[in-house]
Amino acid sequence: MNTKLTLTIEQEVIEKAKVYASKKGRSLSDIIENYLKIITVEEEQTEYELTPIVKSLKGSFSVPDDFDYKDELSKSLSKKHL
Repeated sequence: MNTKLTLTIEQEVIEKAKVYASKKGRSLSDIIENYLKIITVEEEQTEYELTPIVKSLKGSFSVPDDFDYKDELSKSLSKKHL
């Protein structure tokens, strides 16, 4: 059963997303629904088998205690897409 959902999103993001959806031949609702399915399935899967390469890298570097991952990711994505 489909249910209507109201979201508050920046106008520029909506416009870009509509162009993207149009290029892919899909509706924006379909893209958002599939994205939500993916992230909720990933959340349910708590047991992951690490590959040998990932196992060898695990713990190989450290970051400062005050490192803000979300802030750094935001900066990186802004540079990439602007």
